[in-house]
Amino acid sequence: MNRTAVLYALVSAALFGISTPAAKILVGTIHPIVLAGLLYCGAGIGVAMLRRLLPAASSAAGQEQPLRRSDVPWLTAAIVAGGIAGPVLLMAGLARTDAAAASLLLTFEGVATALIALFIFHENFDRRIATGMACLVVGAMVLAWSGAPTLASLIGPAAIMSACVMWGLDNNLTRKVSLADPLQIVELKGLVAGPVSIALGLWAGASLPDASNAAIAGIVGFLGYGLSLALFVIALRHLGAARTGAYFSTAPFLGATVAVAVLGEPLTIQLVIAGCFMGLGVWLHLTERHEHEHIHQRTQHAHSHIHDEHHQHSHGPDVPPGEPHTHAHEHHWLKHSHAHTPDMHHDHRH
Repeated sequence: MNRTAVLYALVSAALFGISTPAAKILVGTIHPIVLAGLLYCGAGIGVAMLRRLLPAASSAAGQEQPLRRSDVPWLTAAIVAGGIAGPVLLMAGLARTDAAAASLLLTFEGVATALIALFIFHENFDRRIATGMACLVVGAMVLAWSGAPTLASLIGPAAIMSACVMWGLDNNLTRKVSLADPLQIVELKGLVAGPVSIALGLWAGASLPDASNAAIAGIVGFLGYGLSLALFVIALRHLGAARTGAYFSTAPFLGATVAVAVLGEPLTIQLVIAGCFMGLGVWLHLTERHEHEHIHQRTQHAHSHIHDEHHQHSHGPDVPPGEPHTHAHEHHWLKHSHAHTPDMHHDHRH
């Protein structure tokens, strides 16, 4: 298990979880669809500035591979699914569903991510990982529970679950381009999805907020969506969509924990029970050991790497010195056995 990638996934979840209370405060003053657009704009603009202020973090320094033309269809589909369709479906569902039911239904994103990874993209996970995912989802449901939900109609819940499916699809599609520069991916996602969502909100009759609220939304979007998504993409690269989505399911618990520690909110039995379920789920994932004989087919691609057992190749004079470094390289046919996760070099069938 790549512990660094796990840490990235958990920090990604924490940033998103912490941003949720701030976003809820802004909902009272900004139309929800416009707010979604401002959050994405903040992510895109903030990460774009970060890429240019810190060139060592961008592909310009050779540390990350820029997006290729073949990545465009995958990224475009991810933006449409998760950056545009998902938020619109969520807002339509929230207008027809009570808060308690909506909170419970939103936990379906982790399940949708795992099911799409398994049945459409054929990503492998065993009973241990499935049990861990179930514990994380149950923990999120316990934390979200605020009374017996009443589903007055099927339209609202169906829209929210459809939004979760769109985000699950987004996670799996983004995994397809996760070898590319994560900051570039987030920049494009934010700068495309943000303005489109704002335009949809204005078309629906909303108005733009004042400059101060817009700036606050942008900062929240940069931290909770921009940096969070960049770390999420790196985790996808090493862990696969199902496992990364499972770790991201801890976001509501991590956000509630920060509220207790920093804001002095009460420690409830609900939070303790949710923490136990989520702790068990994370432990089941961390202690996973998936090992069997497998084959690496011959392939050629470019990404940031070190010379481990999967990267034994010669260099030309144009390859940058030091490790990690980025250049086009070829993987030869290889058959061996070792512990692994469904990262971008281990997407074989089982």
